Amino acid sequence: MPHVYMLRCADGSYYVGSTRDLQKRLQQHATGLGSRYTSSRMPVELVWSQETETIPQAYALEKQVQGWSRAKREALIADQWDVIVERSRRRGGRPLVVEVRRPPRPEPRNRAAVVSRLLRRTSTSEGGLGG
Repeated sequence: MPHVYMLRCADGSYYVGSTRDLQKRLQQHATGLGSRYTSSRMPVELVWSQETETIPQAYALEKQVQGWSRAKREALIADQWDVIVERSRRRGGRPLVVEVRRPPRPEPRNRAAVVSRLLRRTSTSEGGLGG
């Protein structure tokens, strides 16, 4: 089954990845063959992993966690979901849902409609035409 995992590197940084075979991937990281990032920050330690049902789910979760702050990653490691929820609130108090507004309907572009509209504007603003 696919997994998403997080490693703590020797320098204290975190590495997030996904794999089909977690044990094999951890062995690769331990021997310096896992990734360029972890190979220069050895030794590494597995601090969190999550099994997923599909590879696309694992990849999506990997990308989501990669975008998280250090504080949110540490809350995930400590299984502190209340902290993750709190840290997930948007900055500046902006609402999470943005209202979608429908663009105005385009004006008709045929000649008769344009002339009719102009005549209506002229007759209302000037009190009628020429008479």
